[in-house]
Amino acid sequence: MADAENTPAGLKAAIIPVTAFQQNCTLLWNPETMLGAVVDPGGNIDAILKAIDEVGIKVEKILLTHGHIDHAGGAADLRDDLGVKIEGPHKAEKSLLDNLEAQGDAYGMEARNLVPDRWLDEGDTVSVGGHTFDILHCPGHSPGSVVFLNKAQKFALMGDVLFRGSVGRTDLPQGDHDTLMKSLQSKILPLDDNIAFICGHGPTSTIGAERATNPFLIGLAQG
Repeated sequence: MADAENTPAGLKAAIIPVTAFQQNCTLLWNPETMLGAVVDPGGNIDAILKAIDEVGIKVEKILLTHGHIDHAGGAADLRDDLGVKIEGPHKAEKSLLDNLEAQGDAYGMEARNLVPDRWLDEGDTVSVGGHTFDILHCPGHSPGSVVFLNKAQKFALMGDVLFRGSVGRTDLPQGDHDTLMKSLQSKILPLDDNIAFICGHGPTSTIGAERATNPFLIGLAQG
């Protein structure tokens, strides 16, 4: 478990790399109340539960950015273990969540199909430890990918929409490169440079750093 870089003052985060894909499962919590959420529990539930215990947070909910196995494969089991609800992703991910077991079979991973307790859409909000996150529907990597954006804390959970130096792959079933580029141009490029984000894999970054160095965003801005 590693402390996340660029964590905003009113929230704390810890990243737990899970599955063979080293997906950034994130614990996010309010240090004053110790209430928080688990974001994208793709697997390795024992490690996630151990991290929750080490940090000492009370998990209020599970948040999902999208329905790929490395992000959602452990969500059903964790929901049962913690007795909390799952919020997200967008309903366009239903076919992926309906087939998590099949996704797991393809990659040699155990998973259970699931239906979240709440689907999320553009304009919705979710609360984590008393902090409000706006929902940005950003299809392309998958049809129902969402980004969780906290404007007050200048912080986002990006899923596999944008990475440091790259973007989400679009060669998987239901992925579409042009759609992802449109999402980045309309939803991500307008964000303030000082917004820090945790992405689905790899190191954290800021919108400003990616605007200046990420070839995909540079290409969109020049286009």
